[in-house]
Amino acid sequence: MSAPRWLPAALAMTFVLAACSSGGDPARPTAGGGSTDDPTEAVSPASTVPAGVTPEEYSAALKSAAGPVGSSLSGIAKSRSLKSLNQRLKRAESAVSDAVEKLGTVTPPADITAEHSDYVAALRDLDNDLGGLRDSVDGRKLCTASAVLARLGKADGFGAAKSAGGDLAAKGDYPANVVKVKTPKERTRRPANGTFLRSGNRGGNGRLTVDNGGKTDAVLTLVRGKSKLTSFYVRKGRKTTVRGIPDGTFKIFFTGGTDWDKGARAFTRNCSFERFEDTVKFRTIRSATLIQFSTWTITLQPVIGGNAKTSEVDPDSFPS
Repeated sequence: MSAPRWLPAALAMTFVLAACSSGGDPARPTAGGGSTDDPTEAVSPASTVPAGVTPEEYSAALKSAAGPVGSSLSGIAKSRSLKSLNQRLKRAESAVSDAVEKLGTVTPPADITAEHSDYVAALRDLDNDLGGLRDSVDGRKLCTASAVLARLGKADGFGAAKSAGGDLAAKGDYPANVVKVKTPKERTRRPANGTFLRSGNRGGNGRLTVDNGGKTDAVLTLVRGKSKLTSFYVRKGRKTTVRGIPDGTFKIFFTGGTDWDKGARAFTRNCSFERFEDTVKFRTIRSATLIQFSTWTITLQPVIGGNAKTSEVDPDSFPS
């Protein structure tokens, strides 16, 4: 019977070991360098530990992987619309995800193994935070850059990334402390009921009364043609009347939400954007003895017998 093809190689090894012995059973080397007669004892191969990159190489890897994280996070503050905010959050999320993937394959210098591991874990948590924030923007729960940054500042991943980056940077010339964006505190700003945010030319006779029985404060804007006449603030549960509206046909837009940011001219949280489908016409009729003018009353909550329909408006085309 012919032997298996791999058997002669094993036999050849046996012959070599036997030739080195001085008689009796062939001695076999042990892991400690001696010999053993126990045929069942296995020889343990030496374990191989991958060598870490040099500090200079690690610093370069950090700059390449984590550098875009800092710039993309800082870019969130430059958002001026919901669309832009969503895009910049997506860009930051992608930068953090790429950094996790790249740094996860790097074997750091031995003296920063723990710090490197903490840093990668913190970036992974930050990636999850950014994904959650983007969902909140899509759902209109967060509506401005300041609201997103305020919420980001309270996120666990953001704090962990700052801390882990600082720890890593303190161990050498490692550019890991890239989370430097300033995060404001969450606020709830409410102008007084009836405040004009844009006064406009109100030299007419028309009157518009708004009853806000909705769940949030609101800002209404009257638009004639492509020109904005006036914008004013109505707190929830309150009414206000605007006087001096000139003759003409107007569209009425309204946005609701929490925390009015006058700089952004928008609610920062829980925002909605709508308009009344029907226009309102203001008209003045003069005679020798009297002046007749239009008065309108609208409500911002459904009412029995109401005849005013509303529709959603693209936030980016909403008159600010």
